[in-house]
Amino acid sequence: MATNILVTGASGFVGKNLSTFLQNKECKTNALSLRNENWKADFLKSVDAIIHLAGKAHDISNVSDSDEYYKINRDLTIELFNGFLNSDIKKFFYFSSVKAVADSVEGILTEDEVANPVTHYGKSKIEAERYILSQNLPEGKKVYIIRPCMIHGPGNKGNLNLLYKIVEKGLPWPLASFHNQRSFLGIDNLNYLIYEMLIKNDLQSGVYNFADDKALSTNELISTVNKALGKKAKLWKVSKGLIEKTAGLGDKLKLPLNSERLKKLTESYVVSNQKIKSALGIEKLPLSAEEGLIKTIKSFKKEK
Repeated sequence: MATNILVTGASGFVGKNLSTFLQNKECKTNALSLRNENWKADFLKSVDAIIHLAGKAHDISNVSDSDEYYKINRDLTIELFNGFLNSDIKKFFYFSSVKAVADSVEGILTEDEVANPVTHYGKSKIEAERYILSQNLPEGKKVYIIRPCMIHGPGNKGNLNLLYKIVEKGLPWPLASFHNQRSFLGIDNLNYLIYEMLIKNDLQSGVYNFADDKALSTNELISTVNKALGKKAKLWKVSKGLIEKTAGLGDKLKLPLNSERLKKLTESYVVSNQKIKSALGIEKLPLSAEEGLIKTIKSFKKEK
């Protein structure tokens, strides 16, 4: 069992939560800052595993310098992985993303999908993945590439914040005529999976998707937010054609609802978590998708 763990990106949302969770499981965690030029000297011989969370997050506003994605997400990961290969450390976890494979999904995304990322974020992540998978692993070492879908939890509003604000203000949801399915990943389920991977010594190296057990439609999501806030959902089934025309107008007049935002709010993105569950011999994750979301939404209320 890996009990002494090095974590990069330990000050981020996932890093903080995962480190606390592992410490409560009597694991020792050490933060490794890759911003420190002498980080290579911090490789500890007594460390059992590295969890590499640090990276440049996806900038949906597209104002980031594209080179930064490759320097941080690809080049730094390669450098860290090479350090792992030359160390006594047994396990390496690389947090990639489902966006390293596809920006949009038809059907259900599995680990076998041929990668075709469209953003610099996704491309930088898949290039790091490919390097890691192309290397020969010394005997006794294991490598796990984690592809999470949208992560949420108390303290991290992310994309849920827009829906939360709509519901909190008592506004109706006008896109109820659109039907979609999206996968989410609650931080509690992420923590649980990583811990189970750390303690399972015969888990095969490879790529593993992380997602909650069930995908939810945006309508179900709106209903869940209402439930968490003790409100009654207001789902308006405005005609799709009218909404699409309004979004088209929004493109020209720079309105809040435009074609791109409509696509993001109504498209499907379903991710399978069957491979990791089968590998760990578990039937279901600790929290349902709805339970995890209610926990997150209730935390927004407390923050006010």
